[in-house]
Amino acid sequence: MKNMSKYDKMLEQNRKRSEAKVETALHAVQDMVMEQEKITVPELMRKTGFSRGFFYKNPIVRKAIDNAMEQQVGMVNPKRKILDQAMDSRIELLQQQIAKLKAENSSLKSENLKLNKALGKKDLNIIKNL
Repeated sequence: MKNMSKYDKMLEQNRKRSEAKVETALHAVQDMVMEQEKITVPELMRKTGFSRGFFYKNPIVRKAIDNAMEQQVGMVNPKRKILDQAMDSRIELLQQQIAKLKAENSSLKSENLKLNKALGKKDLNIIKNL
């Protein structure tokens, strides 16, 4: 009878630990939703320290993850949006630089053509004077 009591206590402790893990995982999912972070199992693993298998095998947690991911379909990650805006600004700046360099290149080609013509005329004058 005494062994059964220890066994029952062990089961009760395991159940409590399991419930605490589920609660922690659900809280992490809820926090990520509130912060508008993209829900991913690797990110949940990093935040909670729980194994990948825990998130896939526990039906309560898995359902919460699936529901959260469904809500986030089409959601743009705020970090990505900021990066996209920065890249758009960078692209615009580079396009302006390209336009400026094209204009400079055209101007230099025109000047080069004029100088080559002048040089050709000078060479003709030198040859005529011989």
